[in-house]
Amino acid sequence: MKNKKSLSVLLWVASVILMAALAIYQRATGPTYPVRGKVNLEGTNFKFKLLRSYNTGTDAPFEMDVPDGTTALYRYKRFKSFDEWTSVEIEAVDGKIRANIPEQPAAGKVEYQIALIHKGISYPLTDEPVIIRFKGPVPAFVLIPHVFFMFFAMVFSIRTGFEALLVRRKTYVLTGITLLLLTVGGLILGPIVQKYAFDAYWTGWPWGHDLTDNKTLAAFIFWLIAWLVLRKKKENILWPVIATIVMLAVYLIPHSVMGSEIDHTKTEAPKTEVSQ
Repeated sequence: MKNKKSLSVLLWVASVILMAALAIYQRATGPTYPVRGKVNLEGTNFKFKLLRSYNTGTDAPFEMDVPDGTTALYRYKRFKSFDEWTSVEIEAVDGKIRANIPEQPAAGKVEYQIALIHKGISYPLTDEPVIIRFKGPVPAFVLIPHVFFMFFAMVFSIRTGFEALLVRRKTYVLTGITLLLLTVGGLILGPIVQKYAFDAYWTGWPWGHDLTDNKTLAAFIFWLIAWLVLRKKKENILWPVIATIVMLAVYLIPHSVMGSEIDHTKTEAPKTEVSQ
């Protein structure tokens, strides 16, 4: 009995650790994670952070420490638009370069690039422009439960996979809990979060191609199948293992890939030059 309890504890610990690793990987590889780096000027490294996600309501800020005499060239335009690049020369104030990325409506994007100019030499912070997406603020009373349920849905998913592979007795119960957590976190709270952020409850199949919505739906379908199969045959291990693999694959896909965005090229005509 003691050995069984010890094994169960180890499996729960392993599930939590694996979930945490997946959550860190998913966030760090997603398109909303800030671009960080450093520039070496006069033997000193100056760090920077370029935002790729920001709430609507204000411009998104950029700020970076620089040595005396440094300026910057900042250029930007709306993503997926016919806009020309707007270029702004920035002087350092109190040893800092500051810029504002213009606010957009929810799901609107701006691509921008900043290059430091020091002693006549240009130091681009990135090789290619960075894309930032604006979103509506999501209240904590919605966001925190959503994250909580999705976190534990993954923990229980991994734990269920372990249970099935070891042919233990709680596979059916754990499958049911996983399905419940995923339903609440992904199919109930997820659309509410989406509504606050981008003014749409669902932008996945069949109405759109939002990968976050689609992968949540795929995970739900496989866990539902696993639960239905186990209701009739509780010794089945194939479907809960398949559902666990699908869930792991879902979490290996970076968060917010192919998410909501405004395509101005579909609503605005190309800009033409007026001949004199």
